[in-house]
Amino acid sequence: MVVMGRYLNAPRILSRYLARAYILRFLILFLGISVVLQLLDVLTASEDILAAEGADFTSILRYIELRYPQLLSEFAPFTALLAALLTYATLNQHSEIVVMKAASLSPFRIITPLMAVSCVIALVHFILNESIVVRSTAELKHWQDMDYAVDTPPPPVSSTRTWVIDGTNLIEVKSVARNGRILVVDNLTQYERDADARLTGVLKADFAVFRDDQWTLFDARRFDLENQTVQTLTKGPWQTDIPPERFLALAVTPDHVSFGELFSAMVRLEDEGYPVRSLAASLHHKIAGPLATVIMPLLAAFAAFGVVRGGKLFIRASTAMGLGFAFFVVDNLMLAMGQFGRVPPSVAAWAPLALFLILGLLVVVFTEE
Repeated sequence: MVVMGRYLNAPRILSRYLARAYILRFLILFLGISVVLQLLDVLTASEDILAAEGADFTSILRYIELRYPQLLSEFAPFTALLAALLTYATLNQHSEIVVMKAASLSPFRIITPLMAVSCVIALVHFILNESIVVRSTAELKHWQDMDYAVDTPPPPVSSTRTWVIDGTNLIEVKSVARNGRILVVDNLTQYERDADARLTGVLKADFAVFRDDQWTLFDARRFDLENQTVQTLTKGPWQTDIPPERFLALAVTPDHVSFGELFSAMVRLEDEGYPVRSLAASLHHKIAGPLATVIMPLLAAFAAFGVVRGGKLFIRASTAMGLGFAFFVVDNLMLAMGQFGRVPPSVAAWAPLALFLILGLLVVVFTEE
């Protein structure tokens, strides 16, 4: 253990120096990149925002307030990659890497302080996602669906179409909203089927409300396939055994809820026999996503260990950048495959991290000169 500690841990003064150089570059790049991207994003969306009736400069400020946390979350790992590359390139150009290696420091002892700082960044990233980003994402999506209207109601639990099974019937709803003990299901369509799964009728309602332990339909219309008739109902009871919690669980959008809320929805759906593979992939990725920051100094290390006079620093930095982009591509691809059930959820979320962690370790080992 002592030998391993000496191999991985750099002297305290050197660790502080490397960590300070890395975090300083990270903060500068993080602020600069996010501000530039936010300005470009506002310029792109400003025409649609100001097109809403009564919109003014406060609408632009509200858009920035909701959009900026998303940009911070999306580009934190990429900024860590750039900051690590810049740190390594600077150390390499000034021959500081050569001095460290001459002092019997292994490559891993040089990389470890940067990865330790990245662990702190990943933790802050996760807390930011859970406390701010999920809420701002849900509110911004709802505001965009309302065409950036100045006065909009609170966002629903879900603004995406949701399917629910009620015996042999299939039910489709547009959105689900909750206010205390009252649940509102918007744009409901029920496809009524017999025991042989043959369509017998279609029920449509502008919305359904669950209150006082019963469902009520409003502005409903039912088409009877056998009699070819249409019945209208302004207000009436809805005969269904669906509990409101099932709508809330099925209506969950992973990007709009926290880790705990998503986990609770999955438990509810599993208890009722619904498949949760797509939600499970997103649940794992809520942790694996921020942890991507931790391996960025390892991938960027390809630019650190080489002789400057060899003239290959730019090639090494470009290769390290390529490894980082490859990780983001593989990560998004695996997440999509996990959400569609093509690979197990845990594999979809953690395989890219494990693969590129091993690749980064191999790069450090085989490129040391």
